[in-house]
Parts: sequence; structure tokens; C-alpha cells
Amino acid sequence: MTVAPFREAVIDLAALTRNVERLRRVIGTEHTMAVVKANAYGHGAVECATAALAGGADWLGVADIDEALELRAAGIEAPILAWLHDPDADFAPAIAARVDIGISSVAQLRAVAEATGRLAELIGESDPASVQLKLETGLSRNGISEPDWAEVFALAAALEQSGAITVRGIFSHLANASPGDDAAALARFQRGLVAAGASGIVPELVHLAATAAALRVPASRFNLVRVGIGIYGLSPFEDSTSAELGLTPVMTLRGRVAAARRVPPGTGVSYDYTYRTTAESTLVLVPLGYADGIPRQASNGAVVSINGASFPISGRVAMDQFVVDVGSHPVAVGDEVVLFGDPAAGAAAGVPAADDWAAACGTINYEIVTRIGRRVQRSYLR
Repeated sequence: MTVAPFREAVIDLAALTRNVERLRRVIGTEHTMAVVKANAYGHGAVECATAALAGGADWLGVADIDEALELRAAGIEAPILAWLHDPDADFAPAIAARVDIGISSVAQLRAVAEATGRLAELIGESDPASVQLKLETGLSRNGISEPDWAEVFALAAALEQSGAITVRGIFSHLANASPGDDAAALARFQRGLVAAGASGIVPELVHLAATAAALRVPASRFNLVRVGIGIYGLSPFEDSTSAELGLTPVMTLRGRVAAARRVPPGTGVSYDYTYRTTAESTLVLVPLGYADGIPRQASNGAVVSINGASFPISGRVAMDQFVVDVGSHPVAVGDEVVLFGDPAAGAAAGVPAADDWAAACGTINYEIVTRIGRRVQRSYLR
């Protein structure tokens, strides 16, 4: 007999592939980058990267070089871009593994050129490092500031001419603050493209849009979009659900009832007794807590599904567990508890969505799925 895991995130890879196909049809750009940083938003980087490529993505995006090298070690040969680096990062492993390096400063550009030189000395020859220049266009995070564009473009052009690097792309990121703010960022990005061209840089790839802008700001699409949250079947918008976007949530988070007890009225539950029973009822224990990525803010708010019925968490979420007051509903040890998944999915229809949990916890669906911890077993449906 197969026993369900104590804690489990079921990842529907077929749904992820369909989501990528759907986004590609709607957006229509020549290139699509599937963003699989942060362990694919908690879903599993290698498995999700493979599923995204099966859906037609032709690029993969990660935050740092270690994430890129994990994909290479798993045998994934698709083009990869890594864009966030330690100040003392060694770029040689990325260059050797044919990982594109996002550049946000003159210092990073020089460090990449030096790493290329070291590789050439070590192995006798080295292909140019492939870089993509990130422009700061209003998000105030990493990226080359406009006053530094001329210096970086001139150095990049010289390094490209010398054979040390190839400038494959120029990119940036929108704040999604307002249509006006995005329009200003788009205008600044276009100024950067003009300035780069005047310096002799003609990139193969130009990209600005992530999922939200790719869907709603057509002018930001250029010839590549970076789709992250959308490929996991979650909406980046407050006014549109996954279903309305034609996307299917990929992760279902579930556990099993570990204990059940009948208690009298007035029974305090979990730390600080922020919840007390109002009648005789059954309390059930679910072995997932904030060590597993369950927000403590879900206490007394987020809803779970047990045997087709919905119940809010009762009392504080603890490190390893939380309690649910199920009243007189028939629940037994071993019964499945679904925290969130696809509300429209067949027999599981009506379960809470990651969006519901985000609303209950005062956060966004991105955080709900990404924070799911290592103790939670990932199971993959293909």
C-alpha cells in the first residue's frame, strides 16, 4: 500500500507546460524566457525548467550563477541568463558553462573580461563570455544607472571588438507601479537602446517585460519576455484570476491529519490561546508550520480543505504544525488536508487557491509558493 507523504507539494508539470504554451500564444514574441530562480518559485528548478522547455520556452532565467550551474549539472543545455551577483563573484564557472551573465556595473563587466582571460590562459583558448547589459530604468535595484551608460557601452563595445565578450542582450525590469510609471521606464529603456546602438552595440535580444507587462503592456515585449509567476499558473494581477488568464495553478500543497481529539467548549488552542472553542468540537493537528514555509500570519485566517469542507486555521501557526477546529465534521487521523491548489481541478474543485492564502496573510501569491521549505516533499505529475 502506498502511503501519502506527511507533507507534500504536488507539482503538475503537464500544467506548467500548458501554461508556457498558453503564454506564448497570447504574447507572441520570438523568444520566451522561463524564469526558474529560487528553485522555480518553490516548485523545483530542474523539473520545471525541463517542463517549460517542453512548452516552447527557449531561454531560462535565474537569479545567480549557482542556480544556473545546478541546471547545467542536471544536463540542461538551453541558454540561461543569471543576473544577480555577489560583489566578489567568480564568473569563470559561468563562462565555462556557457551561462549568459547579466551586467549591472562597470566593475562586473571588467570582472567578466578578466575571467575570460584567466580561462584562456588555463585551457589555451576561450570563447567570448556572453553578457547581457541590464539598464536601471526606474526600479532602483540592480542595473546600470543612466549616467554610467556611456562608459559601460564604450567599454562593452571595446571588449566585444577585442573578442573578450559578446553582448547578446540588453534588458531591464518594470516596477508595475502605474501605467505612467511603466511608460516612463519604457521611454528610458528605449533611450538606452539608442545610446547602445550609437556605441556600436547591436544586441540579439532585447527584453523588458515580465509576466504582468508581457500580458498587458504590448510595447514592452520587444523580442523576448521573461515569464515567471505565470508559468506556475498564478496571476500577477489583483483583478484577474489564474482561470481568467487561462492558466492552471501548478502546485498543490497538502498534508495529513496527524492527530484528532474531541474537546469541550472553551478549550484554548496553540500558543497564546488566540483561539478558543465555542462548543464541543474536534481539533485536528496538521504537521506543517512556519519551518515549512507556512506563514505565521495565516494564524486564525487562512482556510484549508478537509474531506470536501473548508475550515480556517485555529490559533497560532507553530514551527512544525497548526490546528484546525472541524466542529462535528467527520475527520480522522490520516485524512488529507489541502492547504491550497487549483480550485477548478476535478475532484479537488473548491480547494483554496494560493491567492486566498496570500489575501489571508497580507502578501502575494509569489511568496506563498516560493517560501515552501525543504521538509515538504515535492512529487511530480508528468
